Amino acid sequence: MSAFVHRSLRDVLLEKGLVAAEALTGWDAGADPLGAELLRPAAVTEQDLAQALAELYRLPYIDLDAIAVAPELFRLLPAARAYELGVVPCGRRADTLEVAISDPTDLTMLDRLERLTGLRVTPVLTTRNAIEAALKRGEGSSEVLRDLSETFRPVIVKEDEVGAEHTVSLDETGEAAPVVRLINSIIRAALQKRASDVHIETYERGVNVKYRIDGVLYAATEPLDRSHHAALVSRLKVMAELDIAEKRIPQDGRFRLRLAGNDIDFRVSVLPSVHGEDVVIRVLDKSAITDGLRQLDLEHLGIEASMLRSFRRAIREPYGMVLITGPTGSGKTTTLYAALSELNSGEEKIITIEDPVEYQLEGVVQVPVNEKKSLTFASGLRSILRHDPDKIMVGEIRDPDTAQIAVQAALTGHLVFTTVHANNVFDVLGRFAHMGIDLHNFVSALNCVVAQRLLRLLCPACKRPVQPEAQELQLSGVDPQCHPDATWFEPHGCEQCGGTGYHGRAAIVELLDLSPRMRQLISAQHSTGELAAAAADEGMRSLRESALDKAAAGLTSLREVNRVTFVE
Repeated sequence: MSAFVHRSLRDVLLEKGLVAAEALTGWDAGADPLGAELLRPAAVTEQDLAQALAELYRLPYIDLDAIAVAPELFRLLPAARAYELGVVPCGRRADTLEVAISDPTDLTMLDRLERLTGLRVTPVLTTRNAIEAALKRGEGSSEVLRDLSETFRPVIVKEDEVGAEHTVSLDETGEAAPVVRLINSIIRAALQKRASDVHIETYERGVNVKYRIDGVLYAATEPLDRSHHAALVSRLKVMAELDIAEKRIPQDGRFRLRLAGNDIDFRVSVLPSVHGEDVVIRVLDKSAITDGLRQLDLEHLGIEASMLRSFRRAIREPYGMVLITGPTGSGKTTTLYAALSELNSGEEKIITIEDPVEYQLEGVVQVPVNEKKSLTFASGLRSILRHDPDKIMVGEIRDPDTAQIAVQAALTGHLVFTTVHANNVFDVLGRFAHMGIDLHNFVSALNCVVAQRLLRLLCPACKRPVQPEAQELQLSGVDPQCHPDATWFEPHGCEQCGGTGYHGRAAIVELLDLSPRMRQLISAQHSTGELAAAAADEGMRSLRESALDKAAAGLTSLREVNRVTFVE
């Protein structure tokens, strides 16, 4: 039997033209088709193998990415059981349920599904990754989260005075059960939808809960009744160890949840408003960051090739300062992580100080800021300099002391990576001047300044071409002669993107390379306009130009370009 399956798989792959014969040289997958999946040659994709298995076992093949699973199907086959069995209900006709599977050799699966649903089950074949992705989308994911066992229920992780961790259960059975369930569902849905922040806003007629997804706010639910507001805010204050009796001044705190084995940090900001206290929760999901950065290098950030070459040259200098600027949530830390990952060869000592440490880099010493214990950026950086580092990353320059120490470190043989909040590469000069840093020393230390934004990418499954009006192009500052062959696209919305029309983001940057001429002009305190003109002469491209290039390439929309950047 194993030889038949093995030979037939090869034959089907070749007959369907899915792969060239030479790519199968030496392939010995054994008897198990799933073993064939694990050992398949690089030229054979998971979809190729699934289509070959479908042909072999005379089953229909389905592309789950192209369909939306109806929520009512999960009432026939509970999503928690579907997740456990690795299957997805696809459709129903009368008393027959169509179910997508990935293992055609499991002969008992149909019997189990028929006993579970009470319906006749017709199997179709797809890939395991497609099944997992379908379960993570929409109603299926929500049902899985609701049906998780006790092992996967969230717990608060707290530290005692000596730093030892202990967990506190989020009890959903007591008098406070309704508000606990509400908070848990808000947090779970935020994680499911890839939200970076949760906003709880209080108005005269109700309480709005919003998620920031890919940099834009979306309503999470219908407005809640005002009667829930006090309990909602008090519960969050208890979790973040804030003063529940104080309602007149802002408060900041944090808490950590452990969900399905993953630690997720949340930073809580409470702000009094006219109608009560508003809350913003910043989500720092380390597992999501880890998944995003595991394969991340500078190539995957979406930076234009010419600027990427200049940036790589700057980060490979033996000393100096690489400065990245932009607003909160513009991807500065991700860019720094990608740069450090590329430089992390093990031959040099790399130390970071961050607030908080968002992702653990193998082979890098990472120090978390702890202001309660007097470990600030400035004091931590002083200690790091006594630790014989070669490269240092300072998560953010917030005060004159940190700025002064970072500049001195860059001038004395260290390569310093850091971030600061500013609108563009030239505003950085003013920020450091206001912190009392000597301009000559600062310019001497700089290797480059990078201003960065994140641009939402159109969902490839539903984006549609559009011909903008001449007036719209003019208002967007687009010169048709610069993009004569461009095909512009606009968002539409589908199941895969949650109806937003966008999925994922890419970086756009402007990079100021500190050439001898630019150093001289900055030291002579020329105006920002003169500096910008000189930088443009040397080939610097603005954020707006980078964004328009992405729109002309069909990766984003003009509306998104206008949202993120200024018309020049």
